[in-house]
Amino acid sequence: MTGMEATPDVPGTPLLELRDVGKTFGSVVALDGISTSVRAGEVTCVLGDNGAGKSTLIKILAGVHRPDRGELLLDGEPATFGAPRDALDAGIATVYQDLAMIPLMAIWRNFFLGSEPTTGWGPFRRFDRTLARETTRRELAAMGIDIRDPDQPVGTLSGGERQSVAIARAVHRGARVLILDEPTSALGVKQAGVVLRYIARARDRGLGVVFITHNPHHAHPVGDRFLLLNRGRSMGSYAKGEVTREELTRLMAGGGELDQLTHELERPG
Repeated sequence: MTGMEATPDVPGTPLLELRDVGKTFGSVVALDGISTSVRAGEVTCVLGDNGAGKSTLIKILAGVHRPDRGELLLDGEPATFGAPRDALDAGIATVYQDLAMIPLMAIWRNFFLGSEPTTGWGPFRRFDRTLARETTRRELAAMGIDIRDPDQPVGTLSGGERQSVAIARAVHRGARVLILDEPTSALGVKQAGVVLRYIARARDRGLGVVFITHNPHHAHPVGDRFLLLNRGRSMGSYAKGEVTREELTRLMAGGGELDQLTHELERPG
């Protein structure tokens, strides 16, 4: 690791870029001077504990909030999102922790929720169930997701499987940038591994992925660049080769604070 300097830009225009972005809510500084980039075929990991500013960053990228200062660039051009639909139309899809799924509905119904394919014309137009089922099975298979039966309720899937369906759904809808809000936070080791594999597959299909997490053990294996946040400010931006998993852990824990805590918890003698 080379200190706290920002990682130099690599050649090529990022899909999405933040430059010196700030956001305040009254007297609360949610973000202050945040810069990072998201490139095609790469995973940008945003790490931080609760209150670090991760949720505000997500909402700026997703079009929920506008930054008070700084610049948001899409394909190198300044961009302004007035609503989440604007970000979605620009190819930026966000998968939140609640996944926006209805547990009692079938997998294929959830896959097309809000964008149902239709057949027929005028008053005879109806939901094309056959196409929806076939497309769901095909798109999940293309991501390497083996679903036993697309008619089963999505609530019967494991947490990792539900996350994978949400990722495949965003890819199918034409996402170029995929933002994942703590997708592994409530999962066990095995299910978290499932989700990390699908993040890698989305990356390998050429998407730019923003992986929001507080877990450096999940971030480091799949990440290409890492932005660390603490109380709305950047603690550093690193490329993969500049920081180890152990160094990420120490930075998130406050470095010296972790050493002090370890010393306090050791048994006397």
